[in-house]
Amino acid sequence: MMTLYIKNMVCHRCVLSVAQVLKKNGIPAELVTMGEVKLVHALDPEQEKTLRINLEALGFEILDDQQSQLIEKIKTSLIENVQTGDLPEDFSLVQFISATFHRDYSAVSKLFSTVEGITLEHFFILQKTEKVKEWLVYNELTLSEISFRLGYSSVAYLSSQFKKVTGMTPSAFKSNHAGLRKPLDHVHNH
Repeated sequence: MMTLYIKNMVCHRCVLSVAQVLKKNGIPAELVTMGEVKLVHALDPEQEKTLRINLEALGFEILDDQQSQLIEKIKTSLIENVQTGDLPEDFSLVQFISATFHRDYSAVSKLFSTVEGITLEHFFILQKTEKVKEWLVYNELTLSEISFRLGYSSVAYLSSQFKKVTGMTPSAFKSNHAGLRKPLDHVHNH
């Protein structure tokens, strides 16, 4: 079995797209999940070249080095945590990285900034902001419920952070939301 780590594979649609590319190329996979593909067999050089070309055409990239693979795993894991909408108020990136990846936070944070061009903290804030936008647009939860589910200590803190990222308050966003929400696989540093 062979495991590939795929950059930018951060949503359900991405998983389906990668699975289709594998099927089209006759490459059997045991598992295709966000950021990761477990192949039944190792690829020969020609298969790997074709797969890389096909994936890059869709905006994906096979990560070769372990550091890039680690960063992609961290991104995927943080996105999944935000998407569950069940972050505890005491959620700590430092503890999360240490417990989940058994790595020193400061080293991972430096590596993340180098690879992504954005701090790990800012990446996490951007993910939470997009989830807030989603809930506001779909009118699913009150701001108080959103604040609680994303681990904010208060609605005021969520509102302050939201305004720093988007330039508007959550209520202003809610009334002017048309077309401003981005799919999570398009969230980049600004």
